[in-house]
This record gives sequence, C-alpha cells and structure tokens, in this order.
Amino acid sequence: MIQPVIYPENRLQSTVISERPQERMLSMGAGGLSDTELLAMLLRSGTRGMDVLTLAGKLIKEAGSLAGLIGWQVEDYRKLKGIGPIKALQLVTVMEVARRVLMQEKGDSPLLIQADLVAEYLRPIAQGLAVEKFWVLSLNRRNCLIKCTEVSSGTATAALAHPREVFRVAINQSATAIICAHNHPSGDPAPSAADIKITRQLRDAASTVGIELHDHVILGRPETDPTSLGYYSFREAGVI
Repeated sequence: MIQPVIYPENRLQSTVISERPQERMLSMGAGGLSDTELLAMLLRSGTRGMDVLTLAGKLIKEAGSLAGLIGWQVEDYRKLKGIGPIKALQLVTVMEVARRVLMQEKGDSPLLIQADLVAEYLRPIAQGLAVEKFWVLSLNRRNCLIKCTEVSSGTATAALAHPREVFRVAINQSATAIICAHNHPSGDPAPSAADIKITRQLRDAASTVGIELHDHVILGRPETDPTSLGYYSFREAGVI
C-alpha cells in the first residue's frame, strides 16, 4: 500500500492574514519585519511542501545570518529545494546591491590613520566574499578618504594587483597617499609570500612616483585569526 505524502504545516497559511509579511509591511513598514519575513518578501513564494516563510528561515539558518547571504553565489542558493535558477540570480543581485550600498555609504571621507580603522571601514564590504579582491584607498593630505576603488577581483586564492594599476588609480584621483587592502576568503589574514612580494613592490613604486604608501592591510575574520584581530597590517609589521 502506497503511503500518502505528509507535508509539514504551511506556516504562511496558518498565520492570520494581518500577521503575514506583506500585511505587516503595509502596516508597520519594512523596519518592523524580521529577517525571515524580509527575505520571504523577496522570495515571494515557496515550493511544494515548503512555504515561503519556512524556506526563508532555512536560507538564513544555512547562511548563519541574513548578512551571511551576501557571500552566497548562485550555486549556493540552488542547493536548497525551492530555489530555481531565476530566483537564485535575483537573490544574488539583491545581495550585490546591498554590498554596493554599504560601499557607497562608507564613502563619506573618513579619517584613515590606523589599520584598525581601515579594517573597520572595509569589513562590511569584504564580508562573505568567496574570492580575493584588492582595493586602493586614495587619501588626501589630511589622510581623509577620497575614494575606495576595487582594482582587481580574482579566484578564491589570488587577486593581487600590479603596482602600475594601483598608482594609476591614485594619480587619477589626485591622491597624496594611499592604503592598499585585500581580503583572504579563508579568514586568516596572515600574509602569503605573494602578499609580501607585492607589498615590497608597492613600497618601491610609491617612492618612485612620490605618492606615500601608508599601509597594506589584509582583511580576515577575528574568529579565524590567531591574533584575534581579524586583519594584518604591513605597517605594523615593519615591512612598510
């Protein structure tokens, strides 16, 4: 005898209409919704056997938090039943928009005079990245940020930039000094041999073009950094 398929309770259907995400957003605004409810609004629908609220909750649980989804790629979303190719692309797009908004909001000329301030500035931008990216932070005479520019994006293990690309950006932005930074997706900011090599090349090139290299900062995560700082500073290490 074939056993009937028993699906779990549909959370959306069992929720009174006034307490469903769309109605709550209309009455309370987006700020009144939980992370799960906001994600459910993006997803719009669930799948057979899994309502949209359950699917949203499962996504957040798998990523560890809503912020954790920023680093997800299409293939990560597709691993979950109920996320098709179009929905996965839409979610990746939304998360990339969120990342760029964070970057633009951080562009209000902060004073960057220490490695910990650089790490704090870049952490929301670098959070969850699965590949290495390299940034040039162009500074004015007061060490205030002119602009943060991404100059390269690589594989999971390499994205270092050539000095000519770095200083082309600095010259175009009329910077008097720069700070270079890149992330380690592994979370351990300890420098590799390639990191040390490019830092020495940048130091020598800075002397040639007359633009000071204040620091080169590697971004990791405090929980995977043996020093618990979550970053590595070549200036603090005495290389620059």
